[in-house]
Amino acid sequence: MAKVIITCAVTGSIHTPSMSPHLPVTAAEIADAAIGAAEAGAAIVHLHARNPVDGRPDQSPEAFEPFLRVIKQRSDVVVNLTTGGAAYMTVEERVRPAAVWQPEVASLNMGSMNFALFPMLKRFKEFEHAWEPAMLEGSRDLVFRNSFKDIAYCLETLNGTGTRYEFECYDTSHLHNLHHFYTEGLVQAPLFIQTVFGLLGGIGTHPEEILHMKRTADRLFGDQYRWSVLGAGAAQMRVATIAAAMGGNVRVGLEDSLWAGRGRLATSNAQQVTQVRSIVEAMGLEVATPDEARAILSLKGGDKVAF
Repeated sequence: MAKVIITCAVTGSIHTPSMSPHLPVTAAEIADAAIGAAEAGAAIVHLHARNPVDGRPDQSPEAFEPFLRVIKQRSDVVVNLTTGGAAYMTVEERVRPAAVWQPEVASLNMGSMNFALFPMLKRFKEFEHAWEPAMLEGSRDLVFRNSFKDIAYCLETLNGTGTRYEFECYDTSHLHNLHHFYTEGLVQAPLFIQTVFGLLGGIGTHPEEILHMKRTADRLFGDQYRWSVLGAGAAQMRVATIAAAMGGNVRVGLEDSLWAGRGRLATSNAQQVTQVRSIVEAMGLEVATPDEARAILSLKGGDKVAF
């Protein structure tokens, strides 16, 4: 079995600052979180930016620059920039940071979907910033648009930079969408497929659903892809454990879950990386280094980015 690649998504755009004092917001916090995750065993860090004053998602390339340069100076971790941004942004806005900074990896969502965050209003009642509950409530009528035209726009923008992709697939239809672009020759193997479980609007977290996504990817792509999983919220470690036992790679981080156990907020991204690393190593598996992840995913190397 290949070594297990751990990705850590350190802040995202789903959770809001009032939900956890440990969610990185400022550039310094995001840089420290990414470096801490790398030191704990993450080979890849998946990055979003936020407004340092109120924590609102910020997809301007300028917001990414301070932490990108610090991470590169202090770590050899693989940097993966979001093109998802936040679900209410345009695709042109979402792709700009990756187009400017040309990372080794960029995420790419593979289909339109309902993107429901409003269930978090049942758990979290008090918010420091007015945008937080408004964003969660607004997701009752939110479709995260990723049309074939949108996906093609991202590929046309980024393919010439040598950036490769973390293909985010929230349901089997997204795998079929990816297969379309693969057969058209617009994406190249090895495909790094991140199957996402537990977000309302996408597939659930039952073991049969994890198996169904894996079987579908196997049928469509054979040995031309590398499989990774993320579980949202409380399902994070359970989904990771199932996938690791099946030969998959794993993603953790405060973008996907704020928790370190029932009722316990994770105090850092590194804590979640340490947790999942202990699970992987307890199975007798080894964790990939950044350079091993580069080889497994055929990445261009950290010396070929634009930051």
